Amino acid sequence: MANIKSALKRIQVAERNRLQNRSYKSAVKTLSKNYLAAVAAYQAEPTPANLEVAQDKLAVAYSKIDKAVKRGVLHPNTGARKKSRLAHALKAKTVQAAETVA
Repeated sequence: MANIKSALKRIQVAERNRLQNRSYKSAVKTLSKNYLAAVAAYQAEPTPANLEVAQDKLAVAYSKIDKAVKRGVLHPNTGARKKSRLAHALKAKTVQAAETVA
């Protein structure tokens, strides 16, 4: 354990930041899972309403990822990769739904 006052303060700050970062990462994961569930619902029943719900959840997930990147919780490339994978999930299901309808 540190004895120097500044080191003790840095330990407290690091712990506070760790908890905040963990909260952001958890929120990103939760919103991503909610979005993927909406995409699965859209694939099961490809209606315009389900598509709109999925797109709304995508926007919320994008927003949280962007905020996490801005705060330094996620590396910019990690944020871009997560957003790309989320977009690809809907794109693939939309193409499949269009093929089954056609």
